[in-house]
Amino acid sequence: MSNRRFSSFLKLSVLCVVLAFTGGVSADPVKAAFVYIGPTGDHGWTYAHHRAVNHLKEVVGDDVIVTEVESVAENSDSERVITSLARKNDIIFTTSFGYMNPTAKVAKRYPDVKFEHATGYIRGDNLSTYQAKFYEGRHVMGKLAGGMTKSNVMGWIGSFPIPEVIRDINSAYLGAKSVNPDVEMKIVWINTWFDPGKEADAANALIAQGADVLFQHTDSSAAMTIAEENGIYSFGQASNMREWGPNAQLSGIVNNWGPYYVERVQAVLDGTWTSTDTLGGVKEGWVKFAPMNNNIPFDVRNAASKAIIDIMTGATHPFTGPINKQDGTPWLAEGETATIDELMGMQFYVEGIDSQFPN
Repeated sequence: MSNRRFSSFLKLSVLCVVLAFTGGVSADPVKAAFVYIGPTGDHGWTYAHHRAVNHLKEVVGDDVIVTEVESVAENSDSERVITSLARKNDIIFTTSFGYMNPTAKVAKRYPDVKFEHATGYIRGDNLSTYQAKFYEGRHVMGKLAGGMTKSNVMGWIGSFPIPEVIRDINSAYLGAKSVNPDVEMKIVWINTWFDPGKEADAANALIAQGADVLFQHTDSSAAMTIAEENGIYSFGQASNMREWGPNAQLSGIVNNWGPYYVERVQAVLDGTWTSTDTLGGVKEGWVKFAPMNNNIPFDVRNAASKAIIDIMTGATHPFTGPINKQDGTPWLAEGETATIDELMGMQFYVEGIDSQFPN
């Protein structure tokens, strides 16, 4: 065989090997879409998802093309938006509880598209769910609040009375009660995830009721600003809000969705994606903490730090009996721990919270 023919034969052989390993063509980038309840600049829930998407783009690079849609209401608008995205994306992440039913409906109509719903419970062959154990972080925050309050009154700005919010309230209260038996929890519901005006009004209403430590399950930094202006304490929601309360912020839970988004998009690239129900907390790195305020005394800081370690190692569970329901009905016996199913469907306050449970 001549040198020219041998060279051509060699090139053809190498090409055949490459084609065999690549399936004949280079894989196309995964098209991933994200649907948000608020603006990416809310500095809370949506901001945390947006940061996670930026992490996704950094890690996966040119193998992913991302679309983000902000401020989509939890009504018929969400189904319309999700449907539009399903026509041109490979995987869609819907990142608020109220998107659950619309996501499930669209997923049935587009079986070749992968769907991921945050904080919901409806699944299908092409529909996964994912949720973080925020209640673990709230329990730690409760210990800080119980140790720092002077009035023994904590305030909670609630969005909607869904199980996620209810169990966070209960977990924070139980954490505070474990270090301060005299502590109380006042709750104001505003029935929205993001409305800086309503959040500020709720914060002022709680302060008027004697609260000197504020929690929030809403997404703007308004409550933190009010706390800073009034010389009281508060906790960041979903991200570090210290910029708006350098003196007020005691700490806060920081939502870390980035690794999960990388894992799920990579699974689409690899052809290994399957429907799953994923739950991550402090141990898994899904729930992190903003730095603690320098004004926190050593004993209070130490109790919170120990709680973080104990939760990570499994030595402590925020919902360990004896715990009664608000009306005094026994719920968990001494040493008994709540099941995941009980926590995911929680619709009651624990004993000691005197606010009326919302209808």
